[in-house]
Amino acid sequence: MAYELLHSITADLRLARQLADIADEISMDYFKRRDLGVYVKEDRTHVTDGDRAVEEAIRAKLAQERPSDSVYGEEFGTEGSSRRQWIIDPIDGTANFMRGVPIWATLISLVIDGRPEVGVVSAPALNRRWWGATGHGAYLDDDLADSDTATDRRIQVSGVGRLEEGQFSYGSMQYWLQVGKLAPIVEFNERMWRSRAIGDFWPYMLVAEGSVEVACEIDLQPYDMAALVPIIEEAGGTFTSIDGKEGPWHGSVLATNGILHDEALAIFRAHEK
Repeated sequence: MAYELLHSITADLRLARQLADIADEISMDYFKRRDLGVYVKEDRTHVTDGDRAVEEAIRAKLAQERPSDSVYGEEFGTEGSSRRQWIIDPIDGTANFMRGVPIWATLISLVIDGRPEVGVVSAPALNRRWWGATGHGAYLDDDLADSDTATDRRIQVSGVGRLEEGQFSYGSMQYWLQVGKLAPIVEFNERMWRSRAIGDFWPYMLVAEGSVEVACEIDLQPYDMAALVPIIEEAGGTFTSIDGKEGPWHGSVLATNGILHDEALAIFRAHEK
């Protein structure tokens, strides 16, 4: 059974990377347009023609290749009820995408029985793609333009063992202010060596690469997080919510190099009292 699952995940990872190729071509075309359509959804977040086109293309490919699997995407919701579910964020970082900032990515994950087993994060405007799958490790391709040369390299989290020596990223301060959770963010800024308010997918990939030790964010959906989990965990890191719950289902994320995870959780818990 374990061999069969591993073999299946190999094929699923291959497909996920193919889906990322499709997404990159479409998203970069829309990113370069001056007439990009931008709309406000009911939840007051933005969506663009590019978001919708990418998700539609991924769904079409999955319908061909994995017709029995279910799909959950940010723009078009859930289709199917299989124990195997593809979770898609067509453009993570839409605010950046629509303003010409290159920090955005397509997030693709395969979740089996509630556990993210495959994750791909593709950021073509940054010329970078990360992926990971259970039992396969975590990797980075930082030269997407060179399709003839293997530029993939295995990545791993850092070995930094003290908060005072680590780097910290916390998304948007505005969100922490709105929910009254600024105190732990202030403590992290006071205690850690360096901090940067990098949002969306990138700080978590920097954790996986070993460049950042602690990254956290709130007010998230599963499609914001599912693809991150296999990459961070296969790189040796730890991924939970800010209150220590496993998986991408709890509305927040705390990703670390693993060594600092308990100490980081303790900071959040101390400010809940």
